[in-house]
Amino acid sequence: PGAIARNPSLGMAECFMDGRVTIEHGDIMDFVGFIRRNNPWEKGGDLDNLNLFDKLRVAVTGRLDQINQRRSSKRNVAHHYDLDDRLYDLFLDPARQYSCAYWDEGVATLEEAQLAKMEHIAAKLALKPGMRVLDIGCGWGGLALHLHKVSGASIHGISLSKEQIGYAKAWAEREGVADKVTFALTDYRDQAGPFDRIVSVGMFEHVGVPNYATFFRKCHNLLAPEGVMLLHTIGRAGPPNITDDFTRKYIFPGGYIPSLSETMRGIEPCKLMLTDCEILRRHYALTLREWYKRCAEQEETITRLYDGRFFRMWQFYLAGAATGFEHGDLVNFQLQIVRNRDALPLTRNYINETELGYRAARKA
Repeated sequence: PGAIARNPSLGMAECFMDGRVTIEHGDIMDFVGFIRRNNPWEKGGDLDNLNLFDKLRVAVTGRLDQINQRRSSKRNVAHHYDLDDRLYDLFLDPARQYSCAYWDEGVATLEEAQLAKMEHIAAKLALKPGMRVLDIGCGWGGLALHLHKVSGASIHGISLSKEQIGYAKAWAEREGVADKVTFALTDYRDQAGPFDRIVSVGMFEHVGVPNYATFFRKCHNLLAPEGVMLLHTIGRAGPPNITDDFTRKYIFPGGYIPSLSETMRGIEPCKLMLTDCEILRRHYALTLREWYKRCAEQEETITRLYDGRFFRMWQFYLAGAATGFEHGDLVNFQLQIVRNRDALPLTRNYINETELGYRAARKA
């Protein structure tokens, strides 16, 4: 009880992980959802419950964690993404998309929603055969492979995860496209260009506010003059906030979820123009609930891979994230960015037309 009173979020998480707290007549998703439904973002949110000392403590700690210099970036990435490959196979789709899916009209399964997400991104990039595309934070390579498949563009993916890069290279070899879809263990700050397109999905949360200017300046320099960038990131509907103690300690050390205002402050000085901003509201909640369900079905296997404490930690993470998108201020941003205002068609009509073409080709 003392641990929970001192720091409700972290204390409850650790008590649940240690087995000192059990949930009756439901599970941890039900419990966390109940708490969040009674304190939704629209009515004030969790920040109002922090006293001034706690606000200052967490804000200062969070800012220090965000610095994310080169010596810590690789370590922070490895903490989460270099886990046993078998864990991710238990709950991700075959394309290994560990990011928000796109639950378009008519989409019923996680697999369909992740394909829809990749094709939504491809359409916004206005890809053409022969283009050079940089995928910053490429994960296990599923997005890069799919972008090449639907467009014929050449894709180069970079990441700081050795496990992910090894997996992605082997996948490209198996598909017979290793000459067109390449991967490298590279810090974005060290990448050479130019590229016709840049895509980054689920990586910006690890950049840190102090590095936003560096990130977008580098993206400007990597983009060809007529280039287009698509940035997909978790974001906040409200003003800048803090990363909770549980997530910082156990899940994403160095991670930070930006507000749109913070992101735009990084973009504006770099001679980059925002041409489209789409806010995905409940899409990640639907995705996370599907991951949670699949992990719950694999409790025995996950416990065998790690232990019971890890399984409970993972469930707490997925439950907290899902309900954060349902009742907190969490959303997803998809930001389309150019150097030249005339790099894309005058209206957004081409996006839907291209998506419909991808879908028809896939079904055929």
